[in-house]
Amino acid sequence: MQRIAESELIINSRGAIYHLDVRPEELAGTIIVVGDPDRVKKVSAHFDKIEHKLQHREFITHTGYIGNKHLSVISTGIGPDNIDIVFNELDALANIDFESRQVKSNLTKLNIIRFGTSGSLQADIPVDAFVASSHGLGLDNLLNFYQYEKSADDKSMADAFVEQTGLNTAITNPYAFSGSEMLLQKFGSDFHKGITVTCPGFFGPQGRVLRLGLASPALVDKLTHFSFNSHRITNFEMETSAIYGLGRLMGHECMSVNAIIANRVIKEFSKDSNAAVEKLIAKALEALTS
Repeated sequence: MQRIAESELIINSRGAIYHLDVRPEELAGTIIVVGDPDRVKKVSAHFDKIEHKLQHREFITHTGYIGNKHLSVISTGIGPDNIDIVFNELDALANIDFESRQVKSNLTKLNIIRFGTSGSLQADIPVDAFVASSHGLGLDNLLNFYQYEKSADDKSMADAFVEQTGLNTAITNPYAFSGSEMLLQKFGSDFHKGITVTCPGFFGPQGRVLRLGLASPALVDKLTHFSFNSHRITNFEMETSAIYGLGRLMGHECMSVNAIIANRVIKEFSKDSNAAVEKLIAKALEALTS
């Protein structure tokens, strides 16, 4: 196998991968990713035991146990660009030998679950509700930098999205990936299910107007009314499609669960978003460890 050069796989002086500052033995096989670095300690507060606490830049990692379940929780920061860093480094920790700098012959499948916040795109999904994403639909372009063959179902969803919304493909070339069916089944009736749209920004890309006009001013309405087979768009945020896309290409099981802190259709915002996030953490950890 080809050796990966020092400029491509960056390993620091303590034998840890560059951005995360994590060594392979410091990572669990089930990984929770959160955008907010302060959310790491909120998740690990539920751990019975913490083995490792690591931090480099916005990337904080706690690894430990709930009962016999080995877990890591890692902050990614916001956006698909950070997901690109975190997922490539997580996969390298699991599937590249740091001594030989070669891909391992036997690959490890990770379980990676996002605990996040997002905005509802349906009037009947209120603030403080929870969503588990059946699919990630990307308006962020990240996966367009990678070589892969689109599945027929994923391509059909992306094509239907462009046709129904009339989105200007000069803005973006949408892509779609389904999440892990195995992990989705762990999240029951307390979680709404549907497509999560991932945007490359918070204001214009999500249809918010402050001082600047929008290239696609009816974006929120178009997303709300999109349907594909039995699927509708439930929410949007800034990470899920990148997680689902990279996870699929790398062979990992991925799921995104979100607390709804805004409803963009009826223009409401949660009166206590911190409480909604705490409740999501408790419910999602119960689903993963039961």
